[in-house]
Amino acid sequence: MQTIDFSPFYRSTVGFDRLFNRLDTLSGQETKTYPPYNIERTGEDAYRISIAVAGFSNGDIAIETKENSLVVKGAKPQESAEKAREFLHRGIAERAFELRFQLADYVEVQGATLENGLLHLELKRELPESKKPRQIAINGAAASIEDKSVN
Repeated sequence: MQTIDFSPFYRSTVGFDRLFNRLDTLSGQETKTYPPYNIERTGEDAYRISIAVAGFSNGDIAIETKENSLVVKGAKPQESAEKAREFLHRGIAERAFELRFQLADYVEVQGATLENGLLHLELKRELPESKKPRQIAINGAAASIEDKSVN
């Protein structure tokens, strides 16, 4: 695996250290391949994460957000001895999983739906009013020529 050295950026930027720390953390994590998922942009500030969760029901999945992270966990309850099934071929894994996503500032989960074996998480970035661009009026008294007489 290739590592990236961010030290040249530390010398020429101020306040981006959190971003570089996140990138270092993400590059060190192993890539999760189960369950498969898509991340798509659905609008200017809207996103959707779709996770293939075949065989899981609403009660088998937990979604948690904390600070700038999103964690999706899935686990099937253990089958009792009476309900034990004998598989001749098992192609649907139904194994426990945990997916972690780092969210940008001001990105929040708006809702989640489970349909046709896909868990859809709707996300939206909503900037607070204090962070939105605004116009600044220039105030000042206009000096006239008469006010600056030379005697």
